[in-house]
Order: sequence, then structure tokens, then C-alpha cells
Amino acid sequence: MKVYKFGGASVRNADGVRNLRQIIDEEQHLFIIVSAMGKTTNALEKVFEGLQKGDKQQSLEHIAKLRDYHAEIIDDLWHEPKRLEKVDALFTELEQVASQTRYRAEDAELWYDTIVAYGELVSTTIISEYLNYAGVPNRWIDMRRCFVTEQRHKDAGVDIEASAPRLREAVAGGPETVFIGQGFIGGAPDGTTTTLGREGSDYSAAVAANILDAESMSVWKDVDGVLNADPKIFPDAVQIAELNYLDTIELAYSGAQIIHPKTIKPLQNKNIPLYVRPFGDKRKPGTVIRGLSAPVDVPILILKKDQVLLTIRSRDFSFVLEEKFATIFSLLERFRIKTNLIHNSAVNLSLCVDNSWHINEVVEALREAGFDVMKSENMELLTVRGYTEDLWRRYARGPQVFIRQATQSTVRVVRKKEGQY
Repeated sequence: MKVYKFGGASVRNADGVRNLRQIIDEEQHLFIIVSAMGKTTNALEKVFEGLQKGDKQQSLEHIAKLRDYHAEIIDDLWHEPKRLEKVDALFTELEQVASQTRYRAEDAELWYDTIVAYGELVSTTIISEYLNYAGVPNRWIDMRRCFVTEQRHKDAGVDIEASAPRLREAVAGGPETVFIGQGFIGGAPDGTTTTLGREGSDYSAAVAANILDAESMSVWKDVDGVLNADPKIFPDAVQIAELNYLDTIELAYSGAQIIHPKTIKPLQNKNIPLYVRPFGDKRKPGTVIRGLSAPVDVPILILKKDQVLLTIRSRDFSFVLEEKFATIFSLLERFRIKTNLIHNSAVNLSLCVDNSWHINEVVEALREAGFDVMKSENMELLTVRGYTEDLWRRYARGPQVFIRQATQSTVRVVRKKEGQY
């Protein structure tokens, strides 16, 4: 068994879906994980925002646009006006959620997961139906029934031991050797839908590879392989041929868009190689990630956007890390705030965190717990591994730099967003 994962950009239109069909041509014993098409998840977040604000009209308008978007893809794939009953049924369910839900703020993550999961459900339904039409018999798998996650919404982990018998049973029996499952989603013990964190489809594919003892996992992207920087930000980015598991985890934690941070462990546990390959030309080798690899000989630049810098001080000037550390981080965990960099002095604790709709709530909770908190928005976290003197001058200096942490090989900089680099 091989596991292939296709992201939203690779299936954003009918040509992308047809390209997927060409990539899997002649493959047998294949499990395919697919993300939502194009920017569908972003649009579904707008549906959720309408639910939050009590603006059902906003939610229904965004659903209508999504119906039209997917309908155009379906018509193009079948070369004629075509209705897929299963897709219509999913959009009807979504409309009912948007129009009939009695929303409570304490259930925000639950309803977020319920709504955004429809992106993957719709995309995999379309692709499964199209592959059957195009001569590739396959079985559609509902990952909400196969992946048992923790009782946690928006960033759930998968219980591999509990999930293994469910997924193996789902692919057992029958004539099909190609299977289509959703990335990003699972099911909590109470039966509600969970998501595995943004870009969590990589993690879904890795868990499937682990459970099914896959010979390899391939992620198909719109680049030739893993690059040392985002080419949209750093135009002189170059490809890296090989990476090991450890370096990949470090890069993913720092914010690199290589792979979801949770992806590597399920693969490493069974020594499954991971290939990052260009969906535009399957003949290119891409990048391989495995236990042992050649050393990386170019600097790696990772820019993590949409950050907030929280500077926290105890009002009684007690030493923050010695006396208050547990209180601060338990509050961050309660509000699902992810910390990406920690910097402390005698009485100040500075935290670079992901922006979140709960950011003001955690600031208020910290103040109620006896801390003074300063919040700086529109920040970015830049990590440079293997930095040179030139890169230090370009990125680690200047008045826009709020925090700089450096080792012999890596510098991390919290800086005010400047636009182009």
C-alpha cells in the first residue's frame, strides 16, 4: 500500500482533478487523502463567522457561492451539466447547520469543526465519483468514522491504537484497491466531528500510512520539492534533495510549510519514507524525508506570519518563571493559544504566539490572574537555520526587531510585519 496526499491547491479546479487521475494512473493498493478544494476552508470559516455573529444570511450566501464553485468543477469534469446527489446532500446538511444551530460561544470550536469539515467531505465525494466515472474503481472512506481523536476541537490528535481496527476494516473486503479519504478530520469519542489543525491533511496521511503499513507516503504540492524558503517571499529559494526526520520536525515546529508538525512521528515509528513531489510533473524526484539523509548545505528561512507578541509582568515584581510559569501556560492552554517563542528576563516573560479569536480573552484572563500584559499585533517570527553574516545583517537587525535569539547555527527574530522581504 502507498499513501498519496493531495492538497487544496492541487485540486482547486477540474484540470487539477484530472491531473490527480493521471498521477495515480496504473497505481494499485493506493490510499488517497484529499484536502478541501482551493480556498474552500477559508470560505467555510466565513460561514462559521456568520454563525458566530447570528448572521444566517452571510452564512447562506457563502454556502451558495461554494455550491456554485463546486458545481462548475463537476460540470467541467463531466463535460456537461451534472448533478451529484451526494454532493447536493452535503450542502443541504451544511445549510441546515448554518440556519438551525443555536450557537453558544462556549461551543465555538465544536461548530467550527462541524462546518469546515464539509470542505473535505465534498472534495473527496466529487473525486471519488469522478474516478469511478473515469475508470478507476475506488471506495470512499469516511474518516470521521475511522480516526478516533481526543475530545478536543480545532487541534485534535489521533488515537492510532483505537483507530487502527476501524481503518483496516474500512479498507478490507471488496474488489477495490484504491481508497479515497478526507484529510484534516476525525471523530471524537462523543461522536462529534473534530479537525486536526490547519494543514492537518499531512498528519491524516501519515496516520493512515502508519496503520496500513504503507511502503511510502507522497505529498503532492505546487513546488518541485522542499525548498529552503517560501519562493513567494524569498525569490532565490532552492530545492533541498534530502532531509531527515529530526530536521523536518524542527523546521515544521518553526513554521515551515514543508509538512504539518505532527506528521513525522507516525512515519518515523515505522520507518516510512515521505516524498514531497510536484503534482505538475510526476517524473521529477522531489524531496525525500527519511531516517538518514545527506546534510543540508544551504540556509533555511522560515517566516511565520500572523503572530502576536505578549509581554507579561507580575505586578508584585516576583520572578515570572520561578513563581508564575504554570499559571501563565495553563491559561494559554485553556484558550488554545500556541506559543512559538519564549523570551524572559527577571520580571518579564515575552511570548510570540499564533493569533487567535481567543487572544483578547487570554489577555483579560492573565490580567485577572494578577499580571500586566502588553499586546503587540501584526508581528512575524522569522527563523534562519544556517545563517550567514549577510542574512544576519538583512533580517536580525533594525528597529523593527523586538526579540532576537541566536545560537551558533540558528537565529530567531520576532519583528514587526514589514511587507516584502
